[in-house]
Amino acid sequence: MERLICLLAGYVCGLLQTGYLVGKMNHIDIRREGSGNAGSTNAVRVMGWKAGLMTFAGDVIKCVAAVLLVRYFYKGSEYLPLLAMYAGMGATLGHNFPFYLHFKGGKGIAVLAGLVVSTDLRMVPIPLAAFLIAAVLTRYISLGSLLASAMFFLEVVLFGQLGVFGMSAPYVYELYALTLILTLLAWYRHRENIGRLMAGTENRFGSGKKKV
Repeated sequence: MERLICLLAGYVCGLLQTGYLVGKMNHIDIRREGSGNAGSTNAVRVMGWKAGLMTFAGDVIKCVAAVLLVRYFYKGSEYLPLLAMYAGMGATLGHNFPFYLHFKGGKGIAVLAGLVVSTDLRMVPIPLAAFLIAAVLTRYISLGSLLASAMFFLEVVLFGQLGVFGMSAPYVYELYALTLILTLLAWYRHRENIGRLMAGTENRFGSGKKKV
């Protein structure tokens, strides 16, 4: 029951569609512009850096808020890191599949960034470096996002094996499974990007930007 409550709490937080709201402030529907995605990358392309940063910040904060709520209400739980991960998964699902927008949301990378930050600050440098190196050298935001999500999963496994989470083995393995699902979901949401990367037709960041 606790897992379900945390998942639902995260989903409710994830329903705050920052990109959609910022788009409405600019009198557009972000889902009908650019790539049609409600995330921060498309917000930058369509509306410029200010709107993109607002979108990114909002998507990060809603995941952090979900995790903090769970950590507050379930403090003292023997498997609190696992419950926090359920909240992060819920926030990701709410962001990616908002029911009131016909389940058409973002791809969850900014939400994942919030989950990285709220899981353990020591995890931030490696996914961030993976993202920045790939994005700067290739200008493929999608590639950087894919690498960052994979690095987060590997870090969770490493930290778990080192005993950082302080949970018994069954809970740690469940944590690994949740993180793997989140990683696979991120890659699934980028399946079209992956196809274009393999075909050499993926859009490079900064090309063809349309600012409203």
